[in-house]
Amino acid sequence: MSYVAPLKDMLFNIEHLARIDQVAQLPGFEDAGLETAQAVLEECAKLNQDVIAPLNWEGDKNPSAFSNGQVKTTPGFKEAFKQYGKGGWQGLQHPTQFGGQGLPKTIGAACGEMLNSANMSFALCPLLTDGAIEALLTAGSDNLKDIYLEKLISGEWTGTMNLTEPQAGSDLALVRTRAESLPDGTFKIFGTKIYITYGEHDMADNIVHLVLARVQGAPEGVKGISLFVVPKFMVQADGSLGERNDVHCVSIEHKMGIKASPTAVLQYGDHGGAIGYLVGEENRGLEYMFIMMNAARYAVGVQGIAIAERAYQKAVQYAKDRVQSRPVDGSMNTSAPIIHHPDVKRMLMTMRASTEACRSLATVAAAAYDAAHHHPDTEVRKQNALFYEFMVPLVKGYSTEMSLEVTSLGIQVHGGMGFIEETGAAQYYRDAKILTIYEGTTAIQANDLVGRKTARDGGQTAKALATQVEQTENQLLAHANADAQAVGRRLQAARLAFIDVVNFVAGNVKAQANDVYAGSVPYLMLTGNLMAGWQMGRALLVALTPSAQGHDKAFMDAKVTTARFYADHLLSRAPGIRDSIVDGAKCVTALSLEAF
Repeated sequence: MSYVAPLKDMLFNIEHLARIDQVAQLPGFEDAGLETAQAVLEECAKLNQDVIAPLNWEGDKNPSAFSNGQVKTTPGFKEAFKQYGKGGWQGLQHPTQFGGQGLPKTIGAACGEMLNSANMSFALCPLLTDGAIEALLTAGSDNLKDIYLEKLISGEWTGTMNLTEPQAGSDLALVRTRAESLPDGTFKIFGTKIYITYGEHDMADNIVHLVLARVQGAPEGVKGISLFVVPKFMVQADGSLGERNDVHCVSIEHKMGIKASPTAVLQYGDHGGAIGYLVGEENRGLEYMFIMMNAARYAVGVQGIAIAERAYQKAVQYAKDRVQSRPVDGSMNTSAPIIHHPDVKRMLMTMRASTEACRSLATVAAAAYDAAHHHPDTEVRKQNALFYEFMVPLVKGYSTEMSLEVTSLGIQVHGGMGFIEETGAAQYYRDAKILTIYEGTTAIQANDLVGRKTARDGGQTAKALATQVEQTENQLLAHANADAQAVGRRLQAARLAFIDVVNFVAGNVKAQANDVYAGSVPYLMLTGNLMAGWQMGRALLVALTPSAQGHDKAFMDAKVTTARFYADHLLSRAPGIRDSIVDGAKCVTALSLEAF
């Protein structure tokens, strides 16, 4: 079955939860209202449904191949990428002064979801390029911007992030790639980088590597790391490409999933040194790289939503087609499609509700990003920045963990056929697994949520968010509709559980760090669940209004049912998670190391 973009749900979120009418009042976004959003999303859907989605299965069967230092991508990828670039999709959210379209993240995030649903392996190339563009926009000199941004934004060139080394995974203090300064202000780069997504490929004319390295004499640890632009091909004064730089792919990884995306091992400086250009100031590389990582972390969360949507669509189609057994209620006296069976409906509803809730969370976070960067009022910018920063580990951590549950359920709906590769259900599960690992594992997102987002301000930001949740909760509880009241009660129980955990984290992080961090991932999951459930509560309130009911009653009724399911079946997990964190901390670390 082919992919169909969930445009109605995306536009519902953009209009009612992200409030695109308010985003369109921000300076620079005046033309980016609902009408623009709809036009852009419809055009994006056509490209992804017709051109990029059909290549997904092909990429899994015929992945990127490495030979003699060259990487040949899946047949069809190169042509599709050219089409993607010519359509202006790489530049969707980037500044018009460098050839971008300057649209808000609120619209761009929906387009990113479609691209990843269509073909996650393909989508990784634009995703990493976006990160490189963000870093150059933030910290690059005018000269670097002039040389690289237009070509990256047009899709003629692509970008990479080079952090990881064989001995330095998440601990970047161990980075050993070195940079030697030259008299002309450039640097020679020497070292090995691993896990470089699209570090070598045949889809673009040049690859712009952003590389973490240490300048000779720099301090040890993270304070001595700088960031460099190292192009695959040198760029001449007139903008044309010159000789090959001394950076070479020595192999690509053989992976469980995202097989069409080449994951390269890159060697710098085997033939005298790769020429690199310093980005920003020396020894501030990690700070700049975090700009790329934050953009990429949000985008990976969207990947989780995207793969969940694709798995859900496939499972629904199979459940409607597969005939097996009579319905248990006796409504049919012959074997029926399995979608009639209550447990299959339970699985499909879990998939649907999880995906819609995370989509709503990501859309609202995107709108906060837009306000944080474009609102004329300093205080409003600050509040939205705090909101967005708090949401990033949730969008990344909760949505990607959700995608594993959803893609696993997708296989379960297929039964034995789900375990057979030819049906395609297993690919989504295999592809989804990397999402909880790259750009910072779920535990790293949870550490961020505990340390930077909760403990640092004594839980003030977290509690301020809980106050906002309470306002929605009160609206639900006061509503005449029984579904609204039921969702309000679940939201209240989850919010109170959340506050208990925030108090536990803020109160114990210094004196009993192990106890707090033992529950860090459960805390992230509880918080993501609550914030997603909050957005589903908001969505339900909108769906019950007479104007919404009159607009599209069938869609709105389905939204109410889905929100109620989310509350009863998923949000209801929150109090139990609270107990495991607050009451169960000691038993996580109690067993002696010898006993393992």
